[in-house]
Amino acid sequence: MSTQVHQVAVLVGSLRKGSLSRRLALALQRLAPPSLKLEIVEIGQLPFYNADEEPSPPASYGPFRDAIRAADALLLVSPEYNRSVPAALKNALDVGSRPYGHNVFNAKPAAVITQSPGAIGGFGANHHLRQILACLNVSTMPGPEVYLGGSQELLDEAGAITKPDTEAFLRKFVEAFAAWVARQRG
Repeated sequence: MSTQVHQVAVLVGSLRKGSLSRRLALALQRLAPPSLKLEIVEIGQLPFYNADEEPSPPASYGPFRDAIRAADALLLVSPEYNRSVPAALKNALDVGSRPYGHNVFNAKPAAVITQSPGAIGGFGANHHLRQILACLNVSTMPGPEVYLGGSQELLDEAGAITKPDTEAFLRKFVEAFAAWVARQRG
């Protein structure tokens, strides 16, 4: 049995401190098997990407890019805004993938989870993220897919999962992700 621990950079699509996505990311940290170490990499401090600034990029770009570069894998946990990806998360993906030829996401295994208080659980954002990640040469786990609808009922204020069947499902997801990362990192 492998004892290797894979470092996972977790990108949370919502900037609110108490957001449902952040609570879900913290719950996944607690559910993760010992082979995964999930660490949230903050994205709120990143100014909008502007290629004109590449010769002298904003100071916050360096630590962000370094954190992603050092990670073995990625986990994106996001709400859906207007049937798509929140601007802060899209910007983080732009910052990490530019300038051309310096994509810090390249060849990393990843998984995507979206959540929403609504019934469809961020389906549109989930698939937009998968499309973006494919362009960045990220190997995104095909399944199980997670669109967590009614998420306000599934996570309490402290980030605990309130329903045993949801916890069991998310535990299976994170175990499948651990296996995906192990296979991809071979």
